[in-house]
Amino acid sequence: MASQKLTTGLTGLAVARHPQQTLKVVYEKILRTLQKFPEEAGYRRYTEQIVNERLNAVKAEPDVLALEKKLNAGQIEEVVLQAERELLLSRKMLQWRAWEPLVADAPKNQWKWPV
Repeated sequence: MASQKLTTGLTGLAVARHPQQTLKVVYEKILRTLQKFPEEAGYRRYTEQIVNERLNAVKAEPDVLALEKKLNAGQIEEVVLQAERELLLSRKMLQWRAWEPLVADAPKNQWKWPV
């Protein structure tokens, strides 16, 4: 459990005291933000899918170590950090209205790789 963990072993990343509660709150905030996106927006569809899967895992698994294994995304503190950053990104994407078409056509070969 998180209370028995003394360190993450990662510089600058402290041990989370209540990771399940933190993840639950952050994931729910992400989902509320995504509700403001159009339903056909790709970012909304795929992010909702991932967040719902992780939220269900958080709700179903009370043991932190078992949750880390189930999520398979690093230590629980890393998962919390990822969730917080996704929340910030989702709010920025909403502000940017990334689902709208481009104002002007993209330059020729912009999406071609390698150039």
